[in-house]
Amino acid sequence: MPIPEDVTGDEIDKDVRQELQSLPKTLAEDVAKNLVMVARLIDEDPEGAYGYSKVALRLASRVAAVREAGGFAAYANQKYSEALAEFRAARRMTGSAELWPVMADCERGLGRPEKALDMAGAPEVQKLDKAGQVEMRLVAAGARRDMGQLDAAIVTLQSPELASNSVQPWTARLRYAYADALLAVGREREAREWFAKAVEADRDGSTDASDRLAELDGVEFVDALDEGEAAPEKPSQEDGDED
Repeated sequence: MPIPEDVTGDEIDKDVRQELQSLPKTLAEDVAKNLVMVARLIDEDPEGAYGYSKVALRLASRVAAVREAGGFAAYANQKYSEALAEFRAARRMTGSAELWPVMADCERGLGRPEKALDMAGAPEVQKLDKAGQVEMRLVAAGARRDMGQLDAAIVTLQSPELASNSVQPWTARLRYAYADALLAVGREREAREWFAKAVEADRDGSTDASDRLAELDGVEFVDALDEGEAAPEKPSQEDGDED
């Protein structure tokens, strides 16, 4: 796949660059460029990112960072079985528990929420940093909802991180998930409160909390000119020439 001229490969993280040092120099550069393209496209063009990840995997499947990138690209395209296989491979190579939450979410994607809940209670969770533990809590709550256990999902999300006034990278998503869970059981007033709190924490627009809040408040956004509404007709030349 073509690599834009502005991509040098130097854009990748230092840790990934270090992993690639096990490869011949030219090969390492090619792999790095494809990994840069995966990172660049994964949000806006998941299919494109997936294509570049497959090239990187073909070139260097024994590099953990490449397997991880392949996993995230497959995950972004809802190829959960493939993503899970790549994440497992990366974890075997590194011994790190960092990918545990997204692996559990792949189990959800494969229709196995019970397996995701088992993973939420595994010893690996204790090895996660705070962000990883919050992510695991979100996955576990999602699994509860998959199983129709709506009240249990609410309880799962109740935590010191949710109650904290400190805004962290995960705060908006955690508050949003809690609001959505409350709304699912008809606790609309509380849901509105937590959607508002999510808006306060969502500094980079990672959720649609503001839209959900407006919807609860009965605000409708209408285009200035509805597609079904005809534009005013211009006077014809004949009208202008009337005596």
